[in-house]
Amino acid sequence: MARLLYRLGMAAQRRRLAVVLLWLVVLVGSGVGALTLSGTTSNSFSIPGQESTTALETITAEFDSGGAKARVVVRAPEGRTLTENPQAVGELVAELNALPGVVGASNPFDPAAPAVNRDMDTAYSTVVYAAPMGEVTAEQQDALLRTVEAARADGMTVEVTGEAVQAAPHIGGATEAVGVVIALLILALTYGSLVAAGMNLLTASVGVGIGVLGITIATGFMDLQSTTTALAGMLGLAVGIDYALFIINRYRQELRQGADVPTAIGVAVGTAGSAVVTAGITVIIALVGLVVVGIPFLSQMGVAAAATIVVAVLVAITLVPAVLGYLGRRALPRKQRTAGVETADRGFHAGWVGAVTRRRVAALLLAIVGLGVIAVPVTAMRTTLVPTPAADSTQARAQQLLADGFGPGVNGPLIVLFEGENAVQAANQAVGPIDAIDGTAIVTPGIPNRDGTAAMVTVLPESGPTSEATERLVADLRAHLDGADAAVTGATAVSVDVATSLDDALPVYLVLVVGLALILLVLVFRSLLVPLVGVLGFLLTVGASLGATVAVFQWGWLADAVNLDSAGPLISLTPILVIGILFGLAMDYQIFLVSRMHEAHHKGAAPRAAIVTGFRQAAPVVVAAALIMFAVFAGFVPAGEPAIKSIAFALAVGILADAFVVRMVLVPAALALLGERAWWLPRWLRWLPTLDVEGAALTDRPAQAEPVGAGAAR
Repeated sequence: MARLLYRLGMAAQRRRLAVVLLWLVVLVGSGVGALTLSGTTSNSFSIPGQESTTALETITAEFDSGGAKARVVVRAPEGRTLTENPQAVGELVAELNALPGVVGASNPFDPAAPAVNRDMDTAYSTVVYAAPMGEVTAEQQDALLRTVEAARADGMTVEVTGEAVQAAPHIGGATEAVGVVIALLILALTYGSLVAAGMNLLTASVGVGIGVLGITIATGFMDLQSTTTALAGMLGLAVGIDYALFIINRYRQELRQGADVPTAIGVAVGTAGSAVVTAGITVIIALVGLVVVGIPFLSQMGVAAAATIVVAVLVAITLVPAVLGYLGRRALPRKQRTAGVETADRGFHAGWVGAVTRRRVAALLLAIVGLGVIAVPVTAMRTTLVPTPAADSTQARAQQLLADGFGPGVNGPLIVLFEGENAVQAANQAVGPIDAIDGTAIVTPGIPNRDGTAAMVTVLPESGPTSEATERLVADLRAHLDGADAAVTGATAVSVDVATSLDDALPVYLVLVVGLALILLVLVFRSLLVPLVGVLGFLLTVGASLGATVAVFQWGWLADAVNLDSAGPLISLTPILVIGILFGLAMDYQIFLVSRMHEAHHKGAAPRAAIVTGFRQAAPVVVAAALIMFAVFAGFVPAGEPAIKSIAFALAVGILADAFVVRMVLVPAALALLGERAWWLPRWLRWLPTLDVEGAALTDRPAQAEPVGAGAAR
């Protein structure tokens, strides 16, 4: 692979104009396609074939339930009732019915379906749109919000909530831009050249732009979740910057050692490019591996993000060398542009790893105990798909009004669907027994469909939609209805089912990821204990990442630091996506760092000397790469959407834990403790092929003779 990539790098710099123009054409074409072919995304998560999902589809077809819905909640002034001024509520309902896109708005005082609480001071109107969930336009949402605002002039408290006013996740906000600016500053400090830093960021932006625009085009041909684009953009930008960093860093090293520009480009792509391709493959496999979980929307998210990583890798090994051909020696600071000038070793990294290896037992225990303590909250992790609105939003205020007036269960009603010839009778007979189940607040009489072949009973829990009590109620209802032709559904039941499926799939996926990591690292390092140390370190990384996320997002610790409006269960997607993404990134750092130690040992260095040499050479660029990824992920936290915020936070914490604790402390301390045994491979496994992830076939310089940073990008 190294020789193939060497030739690819040489060809890219020779035909750099054609390569640059080709990528620009792809970028522009993707933009045009996104503008003309894109469709809408979905904010709902469901799993085909599940009881709740199938029943919800039946309700939509049999009961003419319409499209997306919103609840406009009205509360009378303090000390008064709504019956004192019913015309104000009537006028509001009339205005709601006249809004664009609305097919109907219910009257709270309708005797057939009243929606007023016992104190007669709180009521709500259900507004039904023609468009399905996720397709209500911004203009229609604005019209609804203006109507709600105007209704407050009568002295009433009026708020609105529901799926119809949910906004899709966004990309490119101010805080995300801050993360990119920080990444640019880190690159500038790493290179000592703003030109090289800008070039790095520009090429990465091309890759992530093409990836995100490609996903946008795909929305015109398939149903994708609204979080897919944001997730792919966040991950694609982070790895795109890092992959270009590894190649540019190696190119600059070759220039400093006296190579001409074409040769330096070829060697950089052949050596660092080999590691980039290998690292990219690990991330891609981890993301595509989400398909084995068997959940369609999760598979789509994984494949879409993996496609973005493919583009990032292709950009790194083709566009980056082409642009370097134009940049030439200007990739170096002015003082280093004279051939043969090498940078001096500042000694920090050598001193760091020297201290870690000398006090290896203490360092190892400190790393394990520290990450273990941070991981403790993960034992209390709970997940849900029910979104938590911002604390100061109209959605949150509306839900609070509903909970105060009708009880918390009104925000997460459960629906029991009965089917069959005797559906109506069965529904009415079940009302009493269902009402007797612990946790139910209100059970409505059965509502039949037009031909009487189905009926649905609405159950309002005593608890809110994200509480454990409501989850137990769903299970109790199903146990009570076992054997009957009935199903428990509703948005809350769907959330419970999806969360349960994801929780069940998590151990299977974790075993798959850990098994893959072991196989890959055995091939790379031709050792059993080194991969074992790397995988155990990865498990500590995941534990610390999710543990910190539970403490902040579920328990509310340091909530102000991440601009968290309200604490609650994690979004159900968070654990499995974090494991998949962190696996790929952790293996990146393991490969880039430990492979330099392995090379030094392979060339005759003693175990501890090999650790110091490899660390000194690879650590600077790994540190820069980790800081960049942290900055990009952290940029999505302060103002991010709830579905992205927790994932970005978990990834940011995971990057810090993995790069600066696991790879910089735990791994060198463990390898120093193991000594020569770390590189032991049983005889019966020596037939395994060797993966040359450093491009050793292109170079034969002794590891000890390399200047600082020489192996950093390999």
